[in-house]
Amino acid sequence: MTPVPSVAPGPPGRLLAPVADRGNALHPGAWWLWALGLAVAASRTTNPLLLGLIVTVAGYVVAARRTDAPWARSYGAFVKLGLFVVALRIVFSVVLGSPIPGAHDVLTLPELPLPDWARGIRVGGRVTVEQLVFALYDGLKLASLLICVGAANALANPARLLKSLPGALYEAGVAVVVAMTFAPNLVADVVRLRTARRLRGRPTGGVRAVLQIGLPVLEGALERSVAVAASMDARGYGRTARVPPGVRRTTNVLTLGGLLGVCAGSYGLLAAQGAGYGLPLLAAGLAAAVAGLRLGGRRTLRTRYRPDRFGPRSWLVAASGVTVAALMIHANGYAPDALHPGVVPLIAPELPLWPALSVLPGLLPALVAPVPPARTAVREEPSA
Repeated sequence: MTPVPSVAPGPPGRLLAPVADRGNALHPGAWWLWALGLAVAASRTTNPLLLGLIVTVAGYVVAARRTDAPWARSYGAFVKLGLFVVALRIVFSVVLGSPIPGAHDVLTLPELPLPDWARGIRVGGRVTVEQLVFALYDGLKLASLLICVGAANALANPARLLKSLPGALYEAGVAVVVAMTFAPNLVADVVRLRTARRLRGRPTGGVRAVLQIGLPVLEGALERSVAVAASMDARGYGRTARVPPGVRRTTNVLTLGGLLGVCAGSYGLLAAQGAGYGLPLLAAGLAAAVAGLRLGGRRTLRTRYRPDRFGPRSWLVAASGVTVAALMIHANGYAPDALHPGVVPLIAPELPLWPALSVLPGLLPALVAPVPPARTAVREEPSA
């Protein structure tokens, strides 16, 4: 039997998007802007049907455009983390109580008496249906945020994302890259030494074996640290250009003020009534922070090898996420009851038409983003 390579059919969407390669790969920042747009939309509603639609859109795009890279497997972990958060939120509501009044009792737990300084905190007591439903809605909202972030982690190349950092954050990017490569190398050293001991007939478990393995692992980590330091010094790491004091002060003011504006704007978008000032403040903060980072990049004497370009497809992917966020924020103005179904009195949630249609632009990356290369399958043919 002779193994014959056969190409498995690739993901859908090949008619509108080319096969991905190094020249047309999507900018990793576009994936993060798309995912953050979906996360902002999820933060504006507690309707479980809309949250389920947002998670479905994110999951479909991940399934259509995910590669075989190691970081692409993180999406399942984020989904499991989201389910754990939902369960934990319900458990906390049952054990610690909730300020939500309810008329439909489920059970009554023994209530633990607390001192006067803990007034307002309750452990045990009545558990109502309204309380559980409110905890479920709240947990689904947080789980949707985590799943949207997991979609960005599964689609964006972390190394390329760090390489795309502005020059002012070059040192931070290098530190993150070194930190990301330390743990895998450490695990590889431990596996290699355990295998060597097993081949020599020596035990691999117990305190004595751990101590004997730990010294070579520490020695290897120190050798890699010295090698990394030497390579960084040879490449001129840490050398900076001379910048006038006025430019430095302007850079500090713009960067600090911009980051404060981003924090305040993000809080406004996540708050219930802060959409009016949150979006303009966030845009102004981003503009100031980008200007400060560009000025700060003048101090860094370095070049990028084959830099990633923010092409038309990247702009479309980023715009789709921003569109979903903007439409959902606008939907809070004309359909607040549909986006936040009530629990007192308890009513069944309904899927509002226009807010649901507002989530559909998030599917655009599944059509315009470059298609990952098809996986190669191995097929055995019977010999004559």
